[in-house]
Amino acid sequence: MSDDTRDTIATAFERQIGWCDEAGSPFTARVLEAALADWRGGGALRELLPSWPGDPGADVVPLRVAGALHAMALDGSDAELAALYPPHQERFDMQAGPAAVRRALHTQRERVADYLRSAPQTNEIGRSALLLGGFAAVARATGLPLATLEIGASAGLNQLWHRYRYELGSARWGDPASPVRIRSDWRGAVPALPERIDIASQAACDVAPVDLRQPGAALRLASYVWPDQRERLERLRAAIALAQALDVQVETADALTWTRRELAAPRPGRATVLYHSMMWQYMPPATRDGVQAAIVEAGARASAQAPLAWLRLEPPDAGVIFELRLTLWPGGSTRVLATAHPHGREAIWQA
Repeated sequence: MSDDTRDTIATAFERQIGWCDEAGSPFTARVLEAALADWRGGGALRELLPSWPGDPGADVVPLRVAGALHAMALDGSDAELAALYPPHQERFDMQAGPAAVRRALHTQRERVADYLRSAPQTNEIGRSALLLGGFAAVARATGLPLATLEIGASAGLNQLWHRYRYELGSARWGDPASPVRIRSDWRGAVPALPERIDIASQAACDVAPVDLRQPGAALRLASYVWPDQRERLERLRAAIALAQALDVQVETADALTWTRRELAAPRPGRATVLYHSMMWQYMPPATRDGVQAAIVEAGARASAQAPLAWLRLEPPDAGVIFELRLTLWPGGSTRVLATAHPHGREAIWQA
């Protein structure tokens, strides 16, 4: 393995450790430190991960490893590791923890290898608290019901944004009886929310959607939630149960092909909203460029009777602060609606 390859893998872990600490998951940060020590020491992880064909940071390789370890704790397949994870222990045990991580990486090598083969799909529904503000902005600006289209939808849980109950600082929105409650600290120029937002239609795609009807799918989603953030985990489980009850569907399709098809013709009497959250970086550059071009081309065909909106919650660069951006056609004006925590727990809204 070349020094360059070794450096990029180690750097990816070091940066992710810093981001986990910044974003409120010191437990995950310490797990990754233990995994990195195993890798540097030539342990099982080095054998599984001698090199990486792309950018291990952009491909979030460290979170693949963290997900595999959390899955072992969640399903109890590694009892020793599970005993060291929340809710049994809230803080990482700096004495017993590193040895347990090294042993788990060794004894469940095939499971770690399986997680390394696919990108994490968190389907973080806390981001719906930000998307809600964007959908409200489109509804206010157009006065039309929404036709929503989500790319990179994972299990489709953020399609259910209108079925969740929100506590947004002092504001409340959504069904009071919803089993899913999302809390977000809204500050700044907080948008006024209409009592209801009319939805004409919904559709979503993902290149590899999570089918919640399949065994193990719910565990896979839960494994990518950081273990010391219990509220996120319980909220996810409630959303999964709701999605299963409603039989939410996500079409298996490439984002570019699907976007071109769905935006091929305007939808008179509806405001079409193409949206996504925390998926842009995972697409190949050519696919990103193609999707953006398809959106802009569709925007050129938009009218006041059939407007188009592009709503996205993505990091503007490598960091832990996201931006909620909205581009609306006709006109094609773009503005940053808010800056936000990546899991939606807080947002600063712009005037």
